[in-house]
Amino acid sequence: MTRPVRIGIQIQPQHAPEYGLIRDAVLRAEDAGVDIVFTWDHFYPLFGDPDGAHFECWTMLAAFAEQTERVEIGALVSSAGYRNPDLLADMARTVDHISGGRLILGLGAGWFERDYDEYGYEFGTAGSRLRLLAEYLPRVTARLGKLVPPPTRHIPVLIGGGGEKKTLPLVAQHADIWHSFGDLKTYSRKVGILSERCADHGRSPDSITHSTKWPGIEDAKKHVDAGVTLFTVHAEGPKFDFTELKRAIAWRDENTPPPLSGLA
Repeated sequence: MTRPVRIGIQIQPQHAPEYGLIRDAVLRAEDAGVDIVFTWDHFYPLFGDPDGAHFECWTMLAAFAEQTERVEIGALVSSAGYRNPDLLADMARTVDHISGGRLILGLGAGWFERDYDEYGYEFGTAGSRLRLLAEYLPRVTARLGKLVPPPTRHIPVLIGGGGEKKTLPLVAQHADIWHSFGDLKTYSRKVGILSERCADHGRSPDSITHSTKWPGIEDAKKHVDAGVTLFTVHAEGPKFDFTELKRAIAWRDENTPPPLSGLA
């Protein structure tokens, strides 16, 4: 399956003292030609001042849905442990409707211990968090099938992570998009493992979009040649500098066909 290369941006809401700065960044990103606007799902800044300004993910996604017209939106990624999965499915369905069918449901096992401790969630271990993700994914799917009205489309599920024993089997079973971390050599090796796990479920590995952080113009084509078709540039508040985002969009426009609507 041949997909167009797409460019996303992760609007990191830390250190933005006013929500208007985030609203403006989302508008600027859509105007610049980005394909997807992501945010992250944390309750505190991940770097810089640990007690600096911050805003909540899904409330913002509803606002993103209302203020944009073209871009897809989503969390990169939501921790399974932060919300009841049936409630999360309903939230996703609602944002899907607000956006007119432009939501991507990004999910992961979670890792930032302060989020858990401060908000009263059990942090557990990496293994227990992955088991929770595995338990919650089918519950999300089941709830989406029961809601009235139903989602406007099949909401694409993005799973972030690269664990070979637990995460990649979940990607093979549930994901429309796999967001990987690490260098190109590591990614290429894990592509082979993911293909094997897809075979376990009778699924074509070509049905999964491969996503990673934007590696820069020098290495972008190498990643595309290896199978990546979705890159995400990071932009941190309060300034949300789009210099690198504009480079990535220009590279996309110069080196790939125009993006198609939807994920396909």
